[in-house]
Amino acid sequence: MIRTDTEFTPRVLLIEDDRAVREGVLLALSRQGHDVAAVGTGEDGLARLRSFRPDVVVLDLMLPGLSGLEVCRRIRTEDQVPIIMATARGDDTDRVVGLEAGADDYVVKPVQARVLEARIRAVLRRVGGAPTDGGIPKIEAHGENGELAIDRSGLAVTRQGVPVSLAPSELRLLLTLSASPGQVFFRQQLLEAVWEHSYHGDSRLVDACVKRLRTKMGERTGQPRYIQTVRGFGYRFRSR
Repeated sequence: MIRTDTEFTPRVLLIEDDRAVREGVLLALSRQGHDVAAVGTGEDGLARLRSFRPDVVVLDLMLPGLSGLEVCRRIRTEDQVPIIMATARGDDTDRVVGLEAGADDYVVKPVQARVLEARIRAVLRRVGGAPTDGGIPKIEAHGENGELAIDRSGLAVTRQGVPVSLAPSELRLLLTLSASPGQVFFRQQLLEAVWEHSYHGDSRLVDACVKRLRTKMGERTGQPRYIQTVRGFGYRFRSR
C-alpha cells in the first residue's frame, strides 16, 4: 500500500541499461528527495522489486536480455506497483503495447527530470484516494459475467465475490467512470482526471487502460457490458 503522508519519502526503482542515463536520472530523483535504487537489467530489476519494495517503478522499455515489456508483464502478475515506462521518441507501437501490458504512464527519452518528477508525483496521488466529485459509496453492477461490486470508500473491486487486482490507473479510471453511471466522459476529461495530463495527444493512455479494465472485469471481446465506448466521444459506465 502506498503511503501518502507528508513525511513519506517515495521509493523509486529505476531499471535502465544505459549507464549515463541511469546515473543522471538517479541523481535528479535523489535531489528531489526520492529514495532510489537503480539497476541495469530486467533480471536485476525483478530481484530488487522484491527486496526494495518500491512505491514507483521507472522502466526502460528497450532493455537487453529480458525486455522491459516482459519485465512489466512479470511485475503485473505479482504486484500492482505504479509503473512509468521510458520509451524512445516516436515508438508509438511499442508504447501502446507497453501500456496494454500494465504500465500506468510513460515518459519519452531523453527523459526530462521535471517531466519524470511530475509523472511520479501524479501517480502517487493517483493511489491516494477515490475521486470525490459526484461519487456514491458503493455500486453493484450486474451483467452476464456476474456481479461487479465497486466499493469507492474502501477502494476495492470484486467480481462474483472475488477481489479484482487493479493497477493505480485502472482503479482511478474505474472510480471516475462509476462516479456518474451513464454519463459520457470525453477521453480528454479522463486524461486530466486520472493522469493529470493537461495536453492533448495521449488518448492511448485512456484506451489502453480501458482495454485492461475490460479484461480484468471479464468483459467479452467486442461486447463490453460495463465500460461502453461512445464512438467519436469517449466512454461511459453502465451499472445495469
